[in-house]
Amino acid sequence: MKKMLVVLLAMLLLILAACSGNDGSNEESNEESADESTESERTITIEDAMGEQTIEGTPENIVALEWSYAENLLALGIQPAGVADLDGFNQWVNISKDFDESVEDVGTRQEPNLEAIRRQDPDLIIAVKFRHEQYLDQLRDIAPVVTFAPYGEEAVQDHYQNMINEMETLAEIVDKQEAAEQAVAELDSFIEDQKQRIKEAGLEGSQFLATQAFTAQNTPTLRLFTGNSMVGKIMNKLGFENVYETEEPEVYGYSEVTLEALQNFQDNEELQFLYIVQEDDNIFESDYEGNPAWENLSFVQNGNTHQLPGDTWTFGGVLSNQVLTKQLVDAMVNE
Repeated sequence: MKKMLVVLLAMLLLILAACSGNDGSNEESNEESADESTESERTITIEDAMGEQTIEGTPENIVALEWSYAENLLALGIQPAGVADLDGFNQWVNISKDFDESVEDVGTRQEPNLEAIRRQDPDLIIAVKFRHEQYLDQLRDIAPVVTFAPYGEEAVQDHYQNMINEMETLAEIVDKQEAAEQAVAELDSFIEDQKQRIKEAGLEGSQFLATQAFTAQNTPTLRLFTGNSMVGKIMNKLGFENVYETEEPEVYGYSEVTLEALQNFQDNEELQFLYIVQEDDNIFESDYEGNPAWENLSFVQNGNTHQLPGDTWTFGGVLSNQVLTKQLVDAMVNE
């Protein structure tokens, strides 16, 4: 009987030792399993250009078919799996963050390479309606698709605010809301800092015209940026007033005009005129130099013309809009 009691006691001690020796690994394992289960069960519903979209889980392997969304993924700390026209992006979108070498080119923005996209095995594809509507069925065969409409009726009312709205939607999709808030706050803060430079230069409250100028079909052409454009909104935030107005918002944020349109601002001596040109297509030197219709404009005679770099990008996201803001201010202040 005593032997039986000894055996039972020994077994009890072994059981207690095993329990006390548990270092919490089972508990941690259970927590990890719960986290994974929660992640896999995460489902959100958003409204995109094509209607209501339900997204299961948190996309990580993402292909972006438009530059602004690839840029905003970088701002959120996410490297896309694929980007349309990588070379073009690197030429025009001058931001401080770079793509990893693993990021693949997946065709042009106008004509995505479906096989290249498929090879990335994405769990989300980001498209835009005005470019990719004809490809949506084929893209959906590869992965879920979110389609934005940056030139839709509501979006064109304010291109800058639409950019912020799209950033917030993208952040919700990838569960990076805090990162989005920080990126937008940094942009707001940067604009305020640049506004101080404008005040110190005595330019706050000035009126302005801004244009991208080039030769089209052998004709010198001016894209005058309207109030709903990125340029127009940033200049407003910097304390400037756009003198170029249209009855209805221009879809792309600019009107294409010729030199004659500038005659409407002939007598505005304090007007600040900003222009973007390519070095090999500077129409202000090749076509307008010596032309009285240009040189007799009061803002030209007063030296209130300011050249921006040829690679100034005016259609970007939160990162490139910081660059754009600095380029606009530098053109007026650092001359």
